[in-house]
Formats: sequence, C-alpha cells, structure tokens
Amino acid sequence: MAEAASGHPPILELSEVAKSFGPVLALRSGRLEVGPGSIHALVGENGAGKSTLVKVIAGVYRRDGGGFRFRGADVDFGSTGESKNAGIAVIYQEPTLFPDLSVTENIFMGRQPTRSGRRIDYPAMYAEAERIFGRLGVAIDPRRIADGLSIADQQIIEIAKAISLDATLLVMDEPTAALSSVEAERLFTIARALRDEGRAVVFISHRLEEVFGLCDTVTVMRDGAYVGTRAIAETSTDEVVSLMVGREVADLFPKAEAAIGDVVLEVDGLTAAGEFHDIGLTVRAGEIVGLAGLVGAGRSEIARAVFGVDGYDAGSVRMNGVPVPPRSPRASIRAGMALVPEDRRQQGLVIDQSVARNVSAAIRGRLTTLGLLLGRAENRVAAPWAGRLEVKTSALDMDASTMSGGNQQKVAIAKWLATEPKLLIIDEPTRGIDVGTKSEVHRLLSDLAGRGMAVLMISSELQEVLGMADRVYVVCEGRITAELGRDEATPDAVMHAATHVGGHLAGATHADEKVLA
Repeated sequence: MAEAASGHPPILELSEVAKSFGPVLALRSGRLEVGPGSIHALVGENGAGKSTLVKVIAGVYRRDGGGFRFRGADVDFGSTGESKNAGIAVIYQEPTLFPDLSVTENIFMGRQPTRSGRRIDYPAMYAEAERIFGRLGVAIDPRRIADGLSIADQQIIEIAKAISLDATLLVMDEPTAALSSVEAERLFTIARALRDEGRAVVFISHRLEEVFGLCDTVTVMRDGAYVGTRAIAETSTDEVVSLMVGREVADLFPKAEAAIGDVVLEVDGLTAAGEFHDIGLTVRAGEIVGLAGLVGAGRSEIARAVFGVDGYDAGSVRMNGVPVPPRSPRASIRAGMALVPEDRRQQGLVIDQSVARNVSAAIRGRLTTLGLLLGRAENRVAAPWAGRLEVKTSALDMDASTMSGGNQQKVAIAKWLATEPKLLIIDEPTRGIDVGTKSEVHRLLSDLAGRGMAVLMISSELQEVLGMADRVYVVCEGRITAELGRDEATPDAVMHAATHVGGHLAGATHADEKVLA
C-alpha cells in the first residue's frame, strides 16, 4: 500500500477483517493500512462496510476474524475505552457532548486535573484548553456551556479532546456533512496541521472533491470487502467511482422526458413571519420542480409549511384545485401529498423500528383488523416497496438503525410512496449517500415523474438541481427570486438568483456561505 511504500511503518494495519451480525455479513475482508503523517481517505457506497470497520477500530465491535495491528502491536479492543487509551480518537458526524457542561469539562471528562484535597484544578484545565485551541487556531471560549454550539464547534472540541489524550490516529467519519464551506475548510486546515505533526488521519466522506482536495491516499471498499488503495496524485475521480460501484456511472442524472400534465400543487402568497414571504409556486403532474438556494434561505421551511408540519400567517395551498388546511399533515396526506424530510434519522424514520414498520407507518390505519395491527400486514405492504427500491436488507424485521444511510433513505422514500401520493416533496434526496445510490434515487424520481407524479425536490447540490429539474425556483432570504426553465437554469443564473435580492447582494460571498455545489 501507499504508506508502506513510503518507508514509514504503518500506525494502523487491518487485514482481512470480518464481522457478522447474525446472518448478515457486514465485513468480508476489510483492509486498511495508514501511515504516520498522512490523511487517508476511506470511501465506498453505503453498505460497503466502512462504518463497521471504523467501529472495529474504535472498539465498539470485536472482529470475528482477520488481523488488527496498531503501532506495531497486535490488538483486540474490547471497548471504546481500550481504543482511546491506545491512542485512537473517532470524530463522528454528530458528536455527543454533555450539553450542560462547559467546553473544558467536556474535553477533560473523567480525567480532570486535581490539586490538594482532590479538588478539580479548573485554572489548569482552562489554561490547557486555551493552549489546545490556540494550537488549532480556533477561537472557542473554554468556559462557555456546550449547549448551543454548532456541529462544527462540537467537532473541534472532540479533536481538542483527542489532542489532550495525545491520540496518534484520528478517524473523521463524515465530518463535513452538516458543515458550511467555511466550517469545512477550517476543519481541513486542522486536519492538515494534525498530519504535519506526524499524526495519522482517516477521513471518510462521500464528497470526492473533498477527498481529492485534502487526502494523500484513498482506500476503496465495496460490499464489505477491500477493493484497492491509490495515491491521490496517481488516480482520478472516475477511477475511484468505478472502484466504488464496480461499474462505470456514466449517467448520474438519468432524467427522462415525461408528459407534463395539469397543476397538482398550487401555492399562493404563502408567508410566515421571519421565515419566508409571498411564496408562489406550482408543480404539475409528471414534472420535477427544483427548489434551490443557499443553506438557510428558507427552502425546508416552505416545504414543511406546505405539508402542514408548520403553520403560516397568510397565503394558501391547493392540491388539484382544492384548498388544503394549514397545520394538518393528515389533511395533506389525504389530499395526496407526501414529504420525505431532510433529516431522515430524526424526522423520516423511527430508527429503532423495523423496515416493515417504518414503510407502513404512514398508512397504519388502513392495515388494522379489529383494532389490531398484524406483522404480516406490515410485511405485505413493505415487501413490494423494499423490492422496488432495492433496499439491501436480509429481512423486513431488521431495525432501520442497522442499515446504511443510503438504505435508510430508500426506506424513508418507500414509507411515503406506500401512501400512493399525487405529489412527492423530497428534501435533500441524496444528502450523505454514495454516488451509486444517488444514481438509483435519481432514476426513481425520473420514473415517478414518468408515471405522472408531481415532484418538488429541494437540494443544496447545484448539479442535482440542474440535472433533474424541469423547472427551478430559486429562494433567497425567504423569497423566490427566480423561476427558471430547464434550458435557462445555468449555474450562473441559479447562483445569481440565490445571492441577489432587489439588485443587492444578499449579504455574503460564495466563500462565506455553503453554496449549491
């Protein structure tokens, strides 16, 4: 592998690691070799085995087979504590800090320095926290309470904790999924500084532009097995994608022509104080309409109000010409609407329930017999949708929490397609899922439109909007600033409308915001 070839002995060596959960083989032959002073990307489709491999490294899971060496010694961690004590830190996408404790107390939890009388030496703790933040080049008050910190700052605190423990290996698992471009770049600067200190960093991301901009080496996994390792300077995005999916992904946006029919959704003058103002839009049968804009522009808030999750102060929503009452998701469902929310884990699924229960959740009332809900009725509804969406699960009774992000997204979509909607509102349809599954989701949306369904798609990925939408509404600061046909929707046109209101820039440059990318 690349690090071994560099002449430095590897810090981490995993070879032919296997892990099963009952009949499900999550890892067949996981391999990873990471050298000191390097940033090593680990990529693969959802379900490739990346998360399982990371949990073996972190001591969450014990491997069933294969080799595991760390800093030249054979190891077999039986707990996360053993992994941390050995010098390994894992920075997750959504850190779990103690919200009522200070930043410093979170960094030194369980190992606070003490002085006479076994009293905690707070001045020493604060001084050390300030020293670490200074070393990282970030301005975080070590005395502030953790509650209310951004995801980006929470991740920095986890990195500070790792440095305080003198970790030699840091694993960053999808760290930028919820970050703005500015926050992500700050994280990359810190990752490079850690590399320059001689530490090893494993970086997991679906965003290949980040992998190629940050990492030295990339290892690809597919279907629970190692596929290959490449030096970043000696490979390309096309090669990495091909290794990930086992085939060429020539058409990521398989948008087929569809017959555009009558207006299904009509929104007129929709206003919610402080959120959005005077929103007017239509979606027709067979049409995919994109709702584009910068993060924070109000797109998700509009969708939630249209579906009735949130209220609004003025305006109206009509489905097939019939008014839909506000603040009533149940009425919206009866009218033929479905909403796949942005946050599939918190809002789209009951994560600790089965695939069958999640898919049948929105139509459970139709499945009861004498007031009883039978498992076979849930399975009868869920099985066709799970099959159609190619949900990779060995059984419908598996908990959604055990599935990859891409499969969770498919279950969230299947849940709402089971209601047989006339309108599908889908918020960030491919966020956090791999390139192969993205193509599958795009093909599904195109197929649904071809069958006459109206689709309102919210996306922060400009190429997704341009590749899939028949029309694009651009939202800036809670107002629609442009309506563009497919031929008019160029990157420049969308970005101009997304950052421009009334002839004045909407407050930020592209470098200051997470823009459509």
